[in-house]
Amino acid sequence: MSKKILQINFKFKVPRTDYEKATFDQFAKPIANVKGLLWKVWIINEEKKEAGGIYLFNDESSLKAYIEGNIVAEVMKHPALSDIDAKIFDVMDKHSNVTHGPIG
Repeated sequence: MSKKILQINFKFKVPRTDYEKATFDQFAKPIANVKGLLWKVWIINEEKKEAGGIYLFNDESSLKAYIEGNIVAEVMKHPALSDIDAKIFDVMDKHSNVTHGPIG
């Protein structure tokens, strides 16, 4: 089994403080409890009104369950978010270990 990276990016239409509060209150704890998720790094570029996350999953089935689940469905229909883009990548273990990537 190979670990998988998920990168999700989107635009947000509210002030950063509102975005941070809403995502923390609505999404942080449910995401933390996703089966097979090792970690998520939340990312934001306030100037460009872009945000998202980089996720590391144990395996493809866990990632697919997340993509097809309720959390992503809520993100997709959220009125303050647009231009949602999700990309899936394989982890290059050997290279990542050399460069201290937190892949375990």
